[in-house]
Amino acid sequence: MSTLNRRDFLASAATFAASFTIVPSNVIAGLGKIPPSDQLTVANIGCGTQGLREMGSLLQNPKVRVVAVCDVNKFSTDYFDWSAHGIRNDIRNTLGDDSWWEGKPGIPGGRDIGQEYVEKFFAKNQPSGKYKGCASYEDYRELLTKEKGIDAVKIMTPDHTHAPIALAAMNQKMHVVTHKPIANRLLEGRKVIQKAKDTGLVTHLLAWSDRPEYRQIKTWMDAGLIGELKEIHNWSYRPVWQQWTKRPSESQPIPDGLNWELWLGPVPDMPYHKNYTHNVFRGWYEFGGGSVADMGHYSLFPLFETLGIDRSPVSARAFGTTTREEIDQVYQWVKNDVAFPASCTIKWNFPAQASLPAFDLFWYDGGMKPFACEELEINGKDTPEEGLMIVGTKGKILGGFRGENPVLLPESKMMVGRDSERINSREVDRKTDQWVDAMLEKRQTPGSFTRAQCITDTINLGAVALRAGKKVEFDANMAKITNDEEANQLLTREYRSGWEV
Repeated sequence: MSTLNRRDFLASAATFAASFTIVPSNVIAGLGKIPPSDQLTVANIGCGTQGLREMGSLLQNPKVRVVAVCDVNKFSTDYFDWSAHGIRNDIRNTLGDDSWWEGKPGIPGGRDIGQEYVEKFFAKNQPSGKYKGCASYEDYRELLTKEKGIDAVKIMTPDHTHAPIALAAMNQKMHVVTHKPIANRLLEGRKVIQKAKDTGLVTHLLAWSDRPEYRQIKTWMDAGLIGELKEIHNWSYRPVWQQWTKRPSESQPIPDGLNWELWLGPVPDMPYHKNYTHNVFRGWYEFGGGSVADMGHYSLFPLFETLGIDRSPVSARAFGTTTREEIDQVYQWVKNDVAFPASCTIKWNFPAQASLPAFDLFWYDGGMKPFACEELEINGKDTPEEGLMIVGTKGKILGGFRGENPVLLPESKMMVGRDSERINSREVDRKTDQWVDAMLEKRQTPGSFTRAQCITDTINLGAVALRAGKKVEFDANMAKITNDEEANQLLTREYRSGWEV
């Protein structure tokens, strides 16, 4: 019975009803085994570094059965990561096999690795020690067409393909969980979110997390300890990948096993270069969303949810670092209209919310951060390397990047109600796979796409402001930039024929 996956179970319901040799599901449950009919069957689309890094939690969740993997790359060892052996060690720990990848070079990735990972894990529980129940695909469209009985897809691909995959999966009545962002174009994000609303399918943006720190901040704000909200500041030392300021001038041969056209997806043809793929895509306007999309979702999405921020910004302005290059002994300005800058500052103007006045949101990355406020300087302190600061008319709250260990400023000032309003941060169960239970129970998660329009608009509007080089004014009801038609065109993209969203 342990080799029977959910697809086979559903397809053989009649046989099950007529057979007395198959153990009933209640007996299996009594033995501590979850029957295939009660598992969530998942297709994992994207087997690069992050896809493999998160695969272990899926495989070890007894409520999940990974039945298919997909990646446009078959197999290679040329991925970039944050450590030389992190991915290898994660897989070793999950498989319980300290010899996996022994003596092999580089950082592995691709659908062959994904399939091997899944089948080796499930083989551990087979009497034969073998398992061949995970299909492998190069093209997600083929997977969605051929694989029957899949409940959900997990999208772990580069940012520019999140929207088309999510839309295609929902067209097949599959639930969707995706890495951030939902899309790296504002209008694509709107279409995905509307599709989620229309279908009622369960969706989840992985950047959401329940943060008791934010509830602490809200409690202090509700108690009037900082007055009315004026500004929110959030900063990160990212990017942690190499940045470029213009496209590669030379072309490179497409590696064996990589379907470059499928990797490009909706993006029009361009020559292959290794500087686009394998964990460096996020820095390019076409393929990524920059540091603000990479990290800003983690800090700002749950903050928006906690504080009740659901009305999109009305404008955005941004500045980024610039550079020069030497040409014939003369330093020339490098016009960068293809990639996010090495560091930037973005400012959004938000309208009044249901329970908040109009306010400004500031983002800083690449080593940029706010100067220490007077309350910190008095105590000889500086702003941390990464942080979050809430500024009100009467005071401030300072915490880590995601509000960790929040304090009221100045720390030495006694504020009425401060101690009585403290939240116990241990009360929250921070399950990483809450979406699994939600999909099995057919209920939306707190990180549902249907709740993510404001954060998706905000992140993508910030990218437009960087590219436009001027303040852009945004009408959220019309989903349009009203003061610059060129900037308005950046809410969408030029599509490869047949890949329109």
